Amino acid sequence: MSHPISDTYAQQLQQMRADLIAQIRAQRGGKVGRAESALDPHDIQSGDWSQVDGERDLAQALDERETAALRAIDEALQRIANGTFGLCTDCGAEIPTARLHAAPTAQRCIGCQTRYERDHPGATPSL
Repeated sequence: MSHPISDTYAQQLQQMRADLIAQIRAQRGGKVGRAESALDPHDIQSGDWSQVDGERDLAQALDERETAALRAIDEALQRIANGTFGLCTDCGAEIPTARLHAAPTAQRCIGCQTRYERDHPGATPSL
């Protein structure tokens, strides 16, 4: 992939990363994690443990999703840095620009991504 195009994707990925980090901070309200903030003393005192557990489970799932998104962005930035961005990590073919435009963190071409999702049913799908 040419240098100016890589720079454009790098800027887009850096912005995605900054936006996601800002969103995480806003949702957490500072340094307290969502799981901790879900522990409303009123709910616990009233004995509504099932609601607290549900909120904690949801917060943990969101944390895992956000962590995976940050990891995907960082991996894409690393591929830009080492010159492999835009190449399928499985077969080495060029990933179409339209796919990268829609999902700049994509690491596989459509064919390899389809096979990956079929072979790894619990894996998080990628665009």
